Amino acid sequence: MAARLEIALKPHLFDAEGSGLCRMIHDYFGWHVGSARVIHVLMLDAGLNESELEAVRTEIFTNPVTQVSSYGPLARPEDFDWAVWVGFRPGVRDTAGSVALEAITDFLQRPMPPHAAAYTSKLVLLRDAPLSREQVDTIARELLANDIIQQWRIYAPKDWDSRHGIGFILPKVDLAHTPTVQTLAIGSDDELKRLSDERNLALHPRDIPVIRAYFLRPEVVEERRKVGLDLPTDVELEAISQARSDHCNHNTFRGKFFYRDPDSGEEAVVDSLFRTCIEAPTLKIQKKKDWVVSVLWDNAGVARFDDDHHYVITGETHNSPSNMEAYGGALTGIVGVYRDPMGTGKGSRLIAGLYGYCVGPRDYAGPLRPHLHPRRLLDGVVEGVRDGGNKHGVPTVFGNLLHHPSYLGKCLVFVGAIGLMPKTVKGEPTERKKPNPGDLIIMAGGRVGKDGIHGVTASSESYSEHTPAGHVQIGDPYTQKKMHDFLLEARDEGLITFITDNGGGGLSSSIGESAQMAGGALVELDKVPLKYEGLDVWEIWVSESQERMTVAVRPENLDRFMELARLHEVECTVIGRYEDSGKLHLTYEGRTCAYLDLSFFREDFPQWEFDAQWRSPQSRGLTEPVLSEPQDFGRLLCDLLASPNLCSREWIQRQYDHEVQGTSAVKFLVGRDRDVPNDAAVIRPVLSSNRGLAVTQALHPTYSQIDTYHMVEASIDECVRRLLAVGGILDEIGGVDNFCWPNIQYDPEKNPDGRYKAAQLVRANWALRDMCLAYGIPLLSGKDSMYVDGHLPGAYGERHKVSGLPTMQFTATTVVPDVNRCLTMDVKMPGDAVYVLGITRNELGASEYYEHLGHVGLNVPRARPEDFLKLYRALEQAVDRGLCASCRAVGRGGLAVHGAMTAFAGRLGMTWDLSRVPVDGDLPPSALLFSESLGRFLVTVPPDRIAAFEELMKGLPAGRIGEVIEAPVFRIRASDGKELLNVPLERLRQAWCGGKG
Repeated sequence: MAARLEIALKPHLFDAEGSGLCRMIHDYFGWHVGSARVIHVLMLDAGLNESELEAVRTEIFTNPVTQVSSYGPLARPEDFDWAVWVGFRPGVRDTAGSVALEAITDFLQRPMPPHAAAYTSKLVLLRDAPLSREQVDTIARELLANDIIQQWRIYAPKDWDSRHGIGFILPKVDLAHTPTVQTLAIGSDDELKRLSDERNLALHPRDIPVIRAYFLRPEVVEERRKVGLDLPTDVELEAISQARSDHCNHNTFRGKFFYRDPDSGEEAVVDSLFRTCIEAPTLKIQKKKDWVVSVLWDNAGVARFDDDHHYVITGETHNSPSNMEAYGGALTGIVGVYRDPMGTGKGSRLIAGLYGYCVGPRDYAGPLRPHLHPRRLLDGVVEGVRDGGNKHGVPTVFGNLLHHPSYLGKCLVFVGAIGLMPKTVKGEPTERKKPNPGDLIIMAGGRVGKDGIHGVTASSESYSEHTPAGHVQIGDPYTQKKMHDFLLEARDEGLITFITDNGGGGLSSSIGESAQMAGGALVELDKVPLKYEGLDVWEIWVSESQERMTVAVRPENLDRFMELARLHEVECTVIGRYEDSGKLHLTYEGRTCAYLDLSFFREDFPQWEFDAQWRSPQSRGLTEPVLSEPQDFGRLLCDLLASPNLCSREWIQRQYDHEVQGTSAVKFLVGRDRDVPNDAAVIRPVLSSNRGLAVTQALHPTYSQIDTYHMVEASIDECVRRLLAVGGILDEIGGVDNFCWPNIQYDPEKNPDGRYKAAQLVRANWALRDMCLAYGIPLLSGKDSMYVDGHLPGAYGERHKVSGLPTMQFTATTVVPDVNRCLTMDVKMPGDAVYVLGITRNELGASEYYEHLGHVGLNVPRARPEDFLKLYRALEQAVDRGLCASCRAVGRGGLAVHGAMTAFAGRLGMTWDLSRVPVDGDLPPSALLFSESLGRFLVTVPPDRIAAFEELMKGLPAGRIGEVIEAPVFRIRASDGKELLNVPLERLRQAWCGGKG
């Protein structure tokens, strides 16, 4: 019999969750609610008797000092004006419910019945709330729930049942379906195309004849007949669809581009962006860099950290899921990217997480209606990444945020992860792995449900109260943390021969790809543990249910592997074995449901082709605006500091635990009050050593409005400078490229600018190649996410296509020889000299200054690596010799913005003389202060080290422009001696803190 436990704070205690909801209601809608009380509800369907129920209530779920609880309703009609119950839909991962069931099992010291379940929800009581039912429904829909994964009910006092309250709401999944394997006729290309459309297989039209030809080969027909197959099965077509998807096979980046520039007459054929711009440069650089250990094939890249350890790094995106369900999508993204280092080599220990968000304006009030308002969306993704990192015990050490209207159609959620592995395990290199014929295939971690099955389930079933919200994934960091610790112990005992994660494509991807390495695989899909019965066989194969790894274990090591799994409470199941058959052989209840040649997946499928036609900025009508100089530079600087893309994001950064493993040497937030973001974070992953690992990120999508080539240049150059600014080694920088691009396939009606977007992608990759070769940066890992487009309803129900700006986030790492010599960006002492390193040019195109004035411009910042490197190496020496007190890489906003931030971070003023800034040409004050030219730093130097510093900088663009002063003001004089700016630091700081980032 089910029981409902309600838990709430004692009435006289402050309800922070309820108070926060009241503030959000006012901030979002301008409505007044006097108070809100939150009652947490736990529905137990676990066969507990009365004494057990009472015991778990008092001993597990209720704090007698602060809480009250009851198996009856805690709310009375007189307690509220409106009550809102919110709970998950059937099939959505309920992490808190799973943990509650585990706690009950541990407390009672007995196993629960096979189908025992616990479901969490909450009841929110709104008091002094003069609202209509429609307004309360808006609060529920916009603030309390997401209708994709949650359901809600609204109660007025007159509707309330004082005896039963909300009753018993058990979101069980009951599919009432017998699993099947269907055979599918593909008598013609048109028939297979129709199947692809109906089943959402997304097969490329040029792949369809190749697929049909395979199934018609006489030798294939004969072999299939021997195992009881004739026509292709739905499992086989799903497996092929997954393998050929752009996500898994990177067909766009492996495609052929026919590039043309009508203005210059330039033409080029680019045969695979991946091969020519990513693989070839990295392999060339790797030959000269002995610290590059493993790249281009595994879940993540591997680089040397010290003589005994390697670090592992990767980046990922989770855009579409986050756009629909912000919290769950971002949470799944971060725990998903964590599994990449866990599945690299024989496995690594997670040491850091990273993030990057590109969303619409936080205060958007225009006519378009995105599924989630940018404010709600940003709040959700911030919370998702927070819970994924904090609850996994992984420090979140660095991140980005950028607002732009183009991301109203689809947001971007970048996530990254860093791991650490020993150089060897049991005498074998840890970065190497390979499944061997005879190895057992084990699925470790969570169970399989209708999670992430390309939306087919949602569209092919009639909706009922027991229909699972299967196309949405919700990550469970607790389950994954246990699996993480278990797998590391199994690795150290030498029990693992191969490991990879179950991410995109689920078992289809992890086993399908690893079978290529072993030479074949036999998988018994009826042995795969399920969350609930009734999944079709193809769904088991492609489900993307989270917290799962595929592990290869030798038969003689199975018992010990399973013993460790039980110790760590991680479910592990043998579901097959690797073979040397050359086949991917899948069975269900003893019958073959898929029998495919592995060679078929490697065959010469037609290369995707793209027309790429460049349109120069001038041909698109871009020009430099003619502007008069600002009248009040102080007011302008305050306005820029308060702008959404420059202002404080402390409200985000404070939610992320960066201290959880005790390794932070340079924190994300630095300064006197630890509240201003630094250029890079530095961690000390081996606590017995002072050797550090610096990590940073940069992205400049607004520059793509002018030229994506320079957008990529700027991002890479900024990362290099940020790492140097904390004391990193220039020659050991590794990179991770994450591309997010709108649809590049030309369609005269649906995507008329597809050719231009394709040309933008080509130019961006050319810049990636050129910059990596110039700076000697191998690409340790990377990711491409295409189709950053959305179709939004307007005020009258019409649809508007909104394409995101072409975006590349670059992540970079390097080692730091001694964390005790690291620098931070804040000024340190009065009397220190202030230097600008690098040349300031008339490069305001797509800058924060131009955006503030409503312009794009033409003169976008450009990289000059050959010139920059001379300065960079000199600065590297200066930092190594301890000559600098602080260092800041000048980025978005320009010198004035970053000067203000270094000053109020250190709570010390500065005086500047702009006549001493190294410049190219005769620049007006606005360009000197707000140009975003690359290759520049702001450095402060103690008086006793000035001579040595200037000796190092001799012949380089380095200007001593002023000094740090005790007075808390920021003063700047123009080249003619006129005072341009004299602003108290507190005014600048308040502007920066009061923005809406």
